[in-house]
Amino acid sequence: MRKALVFIMSCVLLIALTACGGGKETSTNSSNDAVTDTGIAPAEEIVIKAVNYNFDQQEYHIKKGVPVKIVFENEEGNHGVMIPGLNLQLSTKKASAVITPNETGEYEIICSVFCGTGHGGMVSKLIVE
Repeated sequence: MRKALVFIMSCVLLIALTACGGGKETSTNSSNDAVTDTGIAPAEEIVIKAVNYNFDQQEYHIKKGVPVKIVFENEEGNHGVMIPGLNLQLSTKKASAVITPNETGEYEIICSVFCGTGHGGMVSKLIVE
């Protein structure tokens, strides 16, 4: 009986610690260091707005080496933003991030939350010049 009680209390403690430990979000750097969280004020800002089954623009343009704040606004439906090539994900919980792209190129922007029948077509581009 005593062992069962200790086991149950250990499980409850483990669950409580797991639930409380996830509050701080951190940025991740890819192996080629394409994106860094600079911790400095951004020089530019872009806003990506999502409505049902599309983003407000087909292309967003930023400059290489310039810190930019990317802001996500969910205007209709339930959506998120993911830019896999830059290891960036935004949602209603984490709606913005400051990045400094170190390589030029085109990066695909996709919806990271299944939003219905048009989800697969919810694609845009981030162009780093």
